[in-house]
Amino acid sequence: MKLSRRDFLKASGAGLGGFALLGALKPGVAEARPFNPLPLKKKVGEKTTICPYDASGCGFLVAAENGKVVNIEGDPDHPINLGAACSKGASLRQLSADNPRRLHKVLYRRPGGADWEEKSWDWAINEIARRIKKTRDAAFTAKDSQGRTVNRCEEIANLGGSALDNEECYLLSKMNRALGVVYLEHHARI
Repeated sequence: MKLSRRDFLKASGAGLGGFALLGALKPGVAEARPFNPLPLKKKVGEKTTICPYDASGCGFLVAAENGKVVNIEGDPDHPINLGAACSKGASLRQLSADNPRRLHKVLYRRPGGADWEEKSWDWAINEIARRIKKTRDAAFTAKDSQGRTVNRCEEIANLGGSALDNEECYLLSKMNRALGVVYLEHHARI
């Protein structure tokens, strides 16, 4: 059966319309509420945090029991997201260190390989450092074609993201500038 994109969208719309008519989809009611600067009483063991993903600054509540994270949910008192969460923010629980499904070892696949190997963090950090040094030593340019001192390495680039705070971004940019990296970018443009 050949189905064009237009036919697929028509069929999807008809299917959703049918569910709505049958009452399978219940429309929600949007509620506007004023921002309350005084936080509500929170459960014992519950702390606030900020989402590390897209720099919007959405607030979350982290509930811990016996030193382990048991729940993460949107903070209804936070002025930015009012308790809502995007799909990435809603998955914050997966990032917690005590999540049983979180990887605790480095998975490495050799170039051209098909299988993943478990490696230690010490091995991974040393391997990353070795590769950075090898690339920098091979590609470092001390002087340009006119004899001017440039001290740069154009074969390494750094891309930053919003999961890093200002202090981490500052240190990362200082390290990269010391290496001679000129392709240094971050969406916050520090």
